[in-house]
Amino acid sequence: MSEKNFDVTKPNTDSSKKKATPLTCIFASTVSGAIAIAIYFLMSSIIETYSDKPVVSDNIFVLKITIAVRTLVIGVAALGTGVFGLVALGLFLLGIQIAIKDIRAMMS
Repeated sequence: MSEKNFDVTKPNTDSSKKKATPLTCIFASTVSGAIAIAIYFLMSSIIETYSDKPVVSDNIFVLKITIAVRTLVIGVAALGTGVFGLVALGLFLLGIQIAIKDIRAMMS
């Protein structure tokens, strides 16, 4: 294994990085919000399907496993909805913050 020297004191001065603009933040927020809404509707459909089709089994082990899997599927969908929703909110607020910062910079 070759050892590479990494200097952690120097900041990364890569000039190819793009700065965030209010427009890109709002666009990304819209995309993330659309994904959150899509996952929410998917989760609602899954919940409706699960409630319409009860488990028919006499085996207690099968019932417990089915309940655990259904809970896990709905939980993952709910987690995805929440994560994408919060990302959409955060990006929207970041866009507002950058816009306010740009306006203040132009005024002074």
